Amino acid sequence: MRSNLIAGLDIGTTKTCAVIAELIGERRRRPELKILGVGQARTAGVRREVVTHIEETTVTIQKAIKEAELMGGVSVDRVWAGISGDHVRAHSSLGVVAVGGDEIRQGDLTRVHSVARAVALPPDREFLHAIPQEYLVDQQRGIKDPIGMSGTRLEADVYLVSCSSPAANNIRRAVSRAGYRVQSLVLTPLATARAVLTEDEKEVGVALVEIGASTTQLAVFYEGKIRHVGLLPFGGDTLTNDLVRGLSIPFGEALKAKEQHAVAFAQLVDPQETVELPGPSPGQHRHVARELIAHIVEQRLDELFGMVQEELERHELLDRLGAGIVLTGGTAALHGIVEMGGQVFACPVRIGVPGEGLSGLAESVRRPRFAAVTGLCLHGADRFYETGEGASTLSSGAMARIGAWIREFF
Repeated sequence: MRSNLIAGLDIGTTKTCAVIAELIGERRRRPELKILGVGQARTAGVRREVVTHIEETTVTIQKAIKEAELMGGVSVDRVWAGISGDHVRAHSSLGVVAVGGDEIRQGDLTRVHSVARAVALPPDREFLHAIPQEYLVDQQRGIKDPIGMSGTRLEADVYLVSCSSPAANNIRRAVSRAGYRVQSLVLTPLATARAVLTEDEKEVGVALVEIGASTTQLAVFYEGKIRHVGLLPFGGDTLTNDLVRGLSIPFGEALKAKEQHAVAFAQLVDPQETVELPGPSPGQHRHVARELIAHIVEQRLDELFGMVQEELERHELLDRLGAGIVLTGGTAALHGIVEMGGQVFACPVRIGVPGEGLSGLAESVRRPRFAAVTGLCLHGADRFYETGEGASTLSSGAMARIGAWIREFF
């Protein structure tokens, strides 16, 4: 009987993904997961990463998780769910306390965290994360773990992330109506970073650029710490809409053309190559130069990457990216996007896919579009090893179904 199961749920604008994994091995600094099941469903009831229709989102969640459960032959009762959107806010906060004894103890650490979190939030907002950046003991900087050190003054630099309470509660309601519960909401870029970035990259400086359907999310790390998160209101659907206008075809056909024929860097396309697309009348077809599709996609990506570059420059982060840029999200699967990114950013660019610490059906999630949901599982595994909470069992999955049945009839 599998006793420790971790489930991740990524509710995207166009697609919802669920992954169920089993924790294997003893507790360690970097948990290992055996991927058991993967589920996907076309999203309904979500716009720009925010739930807009509870019932439609509920059906989407049910389909994705049930597919993952069926593949893995297991049941879960809780999920680690991602949250993002332009309602997310993040900033640093400093906490300061006097050390109670002759050395710093866990109680001092708890107090300084509480002081750093003592920031007034409006009634419609809630905290998502309080991430310790570094500690200072009697003005000495760069301390990662002050427990056991001597000192009289302890300071903590904490990165606080908050979100809209209504947006968070709507995710919780949709998941609850689907027969599960949210163990915790996790900022999607942080989860994605857990899956695709290395500790060395975070230390020397790296920017994660996650290109979703409707938004592009940015997370920057250096010196091992999260330094900036941001969101741009453009994503893969923007490229598709450009193809709709540029090729005079319906959205569905433009999406197929993007997935099957698009290239992010037009220089990689043979100018003589053509592809077949629907014509203006039913049953008609026409041949279009693949280079035209590439030019349309390249122009929009050039604009998008330019906006990312401006964001990095505005926050004085561009010169700190020793490890360059890591592209992920569904749109990062476009052929030639690394070459395109390298030309714009003039620094190392690679595609980020989950891989480290995974076994089982790991090949099923080694794609950019599964980076966020796999990262949610890894984040959940980290928290479970820290607190002993957040995992499902086969028996608790059965109890979840009973609870869902009771809610439905009573």
